[in-house]
Amino acid sequence: MGQGPNPASINSSQRKKAEQTPLRIGVMASGSGTNFEALAQAILRGDLNADIRLLVVNNPGCGAQQRAERLGIDVDVLDHRVHQDREALDRQLLSRFHAAAVEVVVMAGWMRIVTDGLIEGFPGRLLNIHPSLLPSFRGLDAVGQALAAGVRISGCTVHLVTSELDSGPIVAQAAVPVLETDDHASLTRRIQVEEHKLLPMALTKLMPQWRQG
Repeated sequence: MGQGPNPASINSSQRKKAEQTPLRIGVMASGSGTNFEALAQAILRGDLNADIRLLVVNNPGCGAQQRAERLGIDVDVLDHRVHQDREALDRQLLSRFHAAAVEVVVMAGWMRIVTDGLIEGFPGRLLNIHPSLLPSFRGLDAVGQALAAGVRISGCTVHLVTSELDSGPIVAQAAVPVLETDDHASLTRRIQVEEHKLLPMALTKLMPQWRQG
């Protein structure tokens, strides 16, 4: 009699297939969208095994929306000004991402505080990138906070999102020196250079544990 399939071989094959399947990403952005495009370019280069299934913006006509349209990536507009409250906005976000079969959501310059509804909808799979070396300079205008404090080193952080603002577990960080000649614009530009490298790297770092989950 012939033997049936080896369960160990099946499991190994399933794991290999899962590892090769692109990670289905949803992105949230409010502004120019440079981090969103950095993710898209990392995917095109083959540096990140992922597929951006949907971008959601809250500012109609913002730079991120324009980048998505140029790149041929699906984009939805959810203007926060027409929603009753944060909870209503986040219910819509959750609905759009689930409809797009998104596995992981990246807040790439999303200038709204999210609620537990969205956080619990993607437990351990909601990422944010913040322009400081957390836990320093949480909240709005982290670059301005760093300049006002006179620090000599700033940077950027990718972290998992929790209910406490900019306080979730840190995934990756990159340091950027603050020069004596720096103003808000120049320091922002140099931090963004590091953000564009750090965000795809952080997703790649977390992918194995998401696949196991």
